[in-house]
Amino acid sequence: MASEFHMPAPECLIENINGRLVVNPRTAQILSAIRQPVVVVAIVGLYRTGKSYLMNKLAGKNKGFSLGSTVQSHTKGIWMWCMPHPKKPDHALVLLDTEGLGDVEKGDNQNDSWIFALAVLLSSTFVYNSIGTINQQAMDQLHYVTELTGRIRAKSSPDKHEVQDSANFVGFFPDFVWTLRDFSLELEADGQPITADEYLENSLKLKQGNDKKTKNFNEPRLCIRKFFPEKKCFIFDRPAHRKYLIHLEQLQEEDLNPEFREQVADFCFYILSHSKAKTLSGGITVNGPRLESLVLTYVNAISSGDLPCMENAVLALAETENLAAVQKAIAHYDQQMDQKLKLPTETLQELLDLHRASEKEAIEVFMKNSFKDVDQVFQKKLGDKLEAKRHEFCRQNMKASSDYCMALIHDIFHPLYEDVKQGTFSKPGGYYLFTKKMNELKDKYHQVPRKGVQMGRKGENRRVKGLWINSL
Repeated sequence: MASEFHMPAPECLIENINGRLVVNPRTAQILSAIRQPVVVVAIVGLYRTGKSYLMNKLAGKNKGFSLGSTVQSHTKGIWMWCMPHPKKPDHALVLLDTEGLGDVEKGDNQNDSWIFALAVLLSSTFVYNSIGTINQQAMDQLHYVTELTGRIRAKSSPDKHEVQDSANFVGFFPDFVWTLRDFSLELEADGQPITADEYLENSLKLKQGNDKKTKNFNEPRLCIRKFFPEKKCFIFDRPAHRKYLIHLEQLQEEDLNPEFREQVADFCFYILSHSKAKTLSGGITVNGPRLESLVLTYVNAISSGDLPCMENAVLALAETENLAAVQKAIAHYDQQMDQKLKLPTETLQELLDLHRASEKEAIEVFMKNSFKDVDQVFQKKLGDKLEAKRHEFCRQNMKASSDYCMALIHDIFHPLYEDVKQGTFSKPGGYYLFTKKMNELKDKYHQVPRKGVQMGRKGENRRVKGLWINSL
């Protein structure tokens, strides 16, 4: 992505049409131009909790993602805003604002669960936004996290035990940030002040017991602890008096609660400074085209009634990129051969040496642009293509040499043939004169450079004899 690239406003990346998730191809294609690593920050939470406001602040804007001002959910689907990362050179910041969860008008928790799962799968930092304190109600509203193992597969063919193994998910999952809006409690425990992070850790403590009530209490806490090793919490005071909140995006900074302004600044500083580039299993860094591929793969899986599989997404991405890497390598080989090869070559070895040098560079281009080439399948395909190229160049070299030698023999020996036709040598001593002239022309022929692999004397004598016969 060029440094001047900047989407002027967010665009809908994944549309929610009558409960069906569909990728907007025009918006997804924006990602294909972003070649830098992407830091992907997604925010999820109940509708009308101020998610979009925080995302606009991360973008450094007051307006952008739609805030709305009614009790209806305003953002539909998943919206995207891309820009150069303000704190990480040569990185892009991708902000994903999601449709509010729990919209009563929608009446479909399954749709919410898929949006939640997609936000987890696509982001490197996952922000969960809620109102008030972390109590049991807040945990119950976060039931989506307990459904992740039923919505996502880590491997394409898991064994019966793997569904319980959080290690398969942790390698793919983002950092977790819980933002608590309109927080009114004092941050303290046992009469001592605590940080927001300590408050989160205390809220995630498990209870002892095996009864149903204890299991229900522990389940969301256990999932958060297992799936998201990196956790952070931010609290926010109410930004302004209630009557002003419907015009929050129009309020001047000085009209906002000073503590709220400071809390938002702390949140933005942390997210922009600490959020990492999106990576895949094996430490593969995600750039724009790779993120586009992930979006398409996951949404297509959901649309087809399947579960998004992280391993399959990586394999699909690997196939796409490795095919492109083969094409880049072949294009580089063709370019090098086109620039350096002049047919016919003086010797076959000259052609083979040039082929090997260009082949070596082509393999280097492939290795630079490929990843996860399991069993070197695509490198072998490249090798087969390069071998076919070598055979074809050898054939072209033989033909170019043959054509050139034939044309040269015709040009050099044609006057002699004319003399024979006119009887110039049909006299005493004519054979001696003919032989002398023939040898002189042969010497002239041999002095011409770069006749190629077909210049051998046997081949030359056959051609001379053939032209001689044709002239009679």
